[in-house]
Amino acid sequence: MRAVKVRATVRRDGRLTMPRLPLRRGAQVEVIVLELEPRGDELLRVAETSSSFWDNAIDDEVWNDA
Repeated sequence: MRAVKVRATVRRDGRLTMPRLPLRRGAQVEVIVLELEPRGDELLRVAETSSSFWDNAIDDEVWNDA
């Protein structure tokens, strides 16, 4: 089994046009559709969650003494 990731935009009529996939004709597949979050919100959330790692008193002491 292998995974293929593609992105598509929903047309006005609610349909998707899939690009040509690198799979053999007649292959059975499972399709899971995930709605993407707006890019700005996603990046902001990642930035906020990853900065908490640096709020560490022991780490601050080590780097201040280095």
